[in-house]
Amino acid sequence: MTGTAETLAKILVPILVVCLLIVVWQVGVWVSGVPQYILPGPIAVSGALFKDWGTLSPALWVTTKITLMSLGLALAGGVGIAIALVQSKWIEIAFYPITVILQVTPIVAIAPLILIYSPSTQVALLICAFLVAFFPILSNMVQGLKSVDHNLLNLFELYGASRWQTLLYLKLPASLPYFMTGLRIGGGLALIAAVVAEFAAGSAGAGSGLAFRLLEAQFRLNIPRLFAALFLLSCLGVVIFAITSFISWLALHRWHESSLKREN
Repeated sequence: MTGTAETLAKILVPILVVCLLIVVWQVGVWVSGVPQYILPGPIAVSGALFKDWGTLSPALWVTTKITLMSLGLALAGGVGIAIALVQSKWIEIAFYPITVILQVTPIVAIAPLILIYSPSTQVALLICAFLVAFFPILSNMVQGLKSVDHNLLNLFELYGASRWQTLLYLKLPASLPYFMTGLRIGGGLALIAAVVAEFAAGSAGAGSGLAFRLLEAQFRLNIPRLFAALFLLSCLGVVIFAITSFISWLALHRWHESSLKREN
């Protein structure tokens, strides 16, 4: 019973705090009399979200699609390249610095080049989001594959396990917590990169995402719609984080210290 009450408290307390902040925001707007084109209240933002849903929902889907596709590519590329890097020291020495260079170069700086050489704007946005989400997954996976207990490695070697057997049955399971950390980080960064890349691309039209709707609302001084688009972006980020956290919990809660329930 205590565990159930604690779980409910963990869910309800953040919701209550957010609701309280929204009420304070609305009351502050009423009391101060700030016009909507400077700071709209939650009621005005909700009205804009309902009224402009036909415009914002397709943009939300475009941003979601780019984020999820880039995250999927980053997962496949990050895990695959990490496995290749740890199999050979020379491969790691040769190629790991290239991934670091791609990571430390601001995406806004290389986005124009990607836009020039990409066959379409959507492909360019996908590449930009992939580059940002790729490195956290790669670096965490490499660290996880290298952090296997050396005693277990010696045990596998003693029993004559091949390199691929050691990788499949020891290194990959042991690196799972590191991979899940990279997944949670990469999910948020993929969304950020998708928005930043669209800002840099300046794409418009029916196939544009929420970043363009933000710029459009800003240019038209439609601040309620701007806040509504920001709200949708925040909700998307929270949903991505919640899903990746739940996947991490499913994978780790039965055996890893980071997810095991501790009794007081």
